[in-house]
Formats: sequence, C-alpha cells, structure tokens
Amino acid sequence: MGKVIIIGAGGVATVAAHKVAQNPDVFTEVMIASRRREKCVRLAEALEQAYAGKSMPKFSTAKVDADNVDELVELFNEFRPDIVMNLALPYQDLTIMEACLQAGVNYLDTANYEPRDEAHFEYSWQWAFMDRFREAGLTAILGCGFDPGVSGIYTAYAAKHHFDEIQYLDIVDCNAGNHHKAFATNFNPEINIREITQKGLYYENGKWTETEPLEIHKPLTYPNIGPRESYLLHHEELESLVKNYPTIRRARFWMTFGQQYLTYLDCIQNLGMSRIDEIEYEAPLADGSGKTARVKIVPLQFLKAVLPNPQDLGENYDGETSIGCRIRGLKDGREHTYYVYNNCSHEAAYKETGMQGVSYTTGVPAMIGAMMFLKGLWKRPGVWNVEDFDPDPFMEQLNSQGLPWHEVFDGDLEL
Repeated sequence: MGKVIIIGAGGVATVAAHKVAQNPDVFTEVMIASRRREKCVRLAEALEQAYAGKSMPKFSTAKVDADNVDELVELFNEFRPDIVMNLALPYQDLTIMEACLQAGVNYLDTANYEPRDEAHFEYSWQWAFMDRFREAGLTAILGCGFDPGVSGIYTAYAAKHHFDEIQYLDIVDCNAGNHHKAFATNFNPEINIREITQKGLYYENGKWTETEPLEIHKPLTYPNIGPRESYLLHHEELESLVKNYPTIRRARFWMTFGQQYLTYLDCIQNLGMSRIDEIEYEAPLADGSGKTARVKIVPLQFLKAVLPNPQDLGENYDGETSIGCRIRGLKDGREHTYYVYNNCSHEAAYKETGMQGVSYTTGVPAMIGAMMFLKGLWKRPGVWNVEDFDPDPFMEQLNSQGLPWHEVFDGDLEL
C-alpha cells in the first residue's frame, strides 16, 4: 500500500520498524536512514532474521545527515516515500519538515521541535509550517508517540464518546520498571535530562503557571503497580490540547521518578553536567606527544556518551509502565470522571522487539500513525496534532498492535 522512510535507528525506530514489518498489507517498501548507516544495516538484518519465512515489506538502508536539508531532499527524491517517519532527535524536526516540503513528501514525528542551545520546546515553530503544507497538499502529523501522541488520542476519544465538556485533564506517566542500573535514562539522555530539569508548567483558568523543576508532587496510584510519587512537568501535548478543547479549565502532566534517580539527577546538576552550553578544557593529543589542545564540549552531550545506551537496557528490564489520561467533565449536564490507560510490560516489549517498554510505547503509535495516513484515514493537508483526527481507528489499532487500553468510569482520580 505504501512506501515510508524511517529516519533514525535508535530504540523507538527499532520498535517502529518491527511493527512496520508485522504489517506488510499496509507497508510495502521501507527505507531506514540515519547518520550512521551501519546501525541501519544491523537493524534491517535483524528484521530479516526475525521475520524470515514470513511476508514482510522490502527494507533498504541509507546514510543521511538529518540536519542537512539538501541531503534529505536528495534522499526523498530518490526513494519517493509516501510519508517520512521522523524518529530522530527533536532538534531535527524543522530541517526534516523543510525537506519534506521541498520534495513533496508527507511527514510524521513523535516529539515537537526544540533548539539545541536552549532547553525549551513548544509547537509554534512547527505550527508555522501550516500554510505551506496546506498549499502543497501535504499532511504533517505532529507528536505521534505515546505522550505526546496516545495521550492526545485518549483525550479526543473521551471528548467524542464520553463527554460534552472536558474540564479537567491530567496525563499521568509511571515507569515502575527496573533496569538494574545505578543511573540510566529510558530514552536519549540529552533530551530526557533537558526535559526533567527545566521548569514545570501547567494550564489553569486560561493562563499558564510556571513552577520550579519538580516542585509540585504527590503520590498517585497506578493500576497493577500501586502508589508512586508523581511530579508535575511541562509537557508539549498540553499546549495543543487546551487549544483544541477550549472548555478545559486545568491541564497538567505528571511523571514518576524513583528517589535514587532524583538523587543522581541532583548530583548531575550540582556538578554542572546538565549544562547545554559549550565549555573548553585541555585534552591530550592522540599522537602520544604529551601535548594538549583546547577542546570544546557540551557537558550534557559528554554525559550522554558515558551513560548506558537506552537501546541496551531491555535485556534485564522488568516491571511495567502505566500511562493514561484522568479526565473530569460534564455529560448530559452531570459531572463524570474517566480514566483511560495502558500498562506495558518491559519483558514483553523486549521479547517482541529487543527494546524496553518506553521505546515500545513510542514506536508502536508512530507506526499506527503512518498506517492511518497510508489508509487514507488521517490525510488532511496542513500541520496537525493527533487529536485533530478521528481517534476511533487509531484506538482500534492500539488494541491489536500491542498497546491495549482500559477504562475506569466514575472512579476516584486522586487529582
């Protein structure tokens, strides 16, 4: 049915590639492209082995610099995909979107743009492409992971089926797994630490309120897991959801962290290793002369190089994640609560794809979003967040593609 390019070869891209391989009725040709082609080749070979003897799409690989618009355009023009799945870094969203416009290709990503030199993210940079995508007749689907992504689809489903007016929205994200490392991040360390160490932000009564990092927290009870201390963060989907559902009076995002993780994070900040500005230091030359040279590094990027690779955490990861939306609002003039969520086993995710549950919960929705486009169900010229589309066919695919969801009606939301 369709040709896609997957940009990236990390944990999320690996999961998405596995799910694409499992749906050959939708995906016919797939190119995996990244700055390091050898990673793409290893992934393609692993897929050939995993699905040997089964019907699967045709896979190929390529090297591309996702920061270089000209390289991207050349690749897109050569392969002519129906849609590009951007599973690289958020820094590269704008260059990939620009290349899609120049090559006449549709676009999908899992996280909104943020600049390399500032720990800040918002949708304005990508929403600014709306007129150009619309005039070109191209579709851009933003934030099609889990949060953002499924969290927006859950909200759209609730608005369509269970509420006349959503008034309070809390997105809750718990990782109760154990990777048995002293300290590690579940996705790109640079992006993860930038996200957690910046100030919190929530929406209430028509305005945004900023908090100190991790200042607001409380225990919340997660299905099959129990109570976990949950911290209020700034998260991008709140920005689009309060715009698309103007009846929302308050919207917040919560995530769990263990005390050991927070202790290490505090040390990292106090030592200056979370800095994203360049510093200089004296480095010995590799020629063995004993001479040194002034070298510039970004501390957080150096930290990323020495921390465990998130792709390598899956083998010993146990436990599960639990992510969902807790919603309060009106239906037929009466107040109701609604909790819709998914629990994902790290062990099951690793058994299927070789990756842990955090990569799984992002990679599966990315594939489903591309599937929705290729089937013509999510196809509208312009730049859109996932809640702008019909949630029903996506919700159906979540159940059949490995992320089944559950509902609790009129329960205690604890919020």
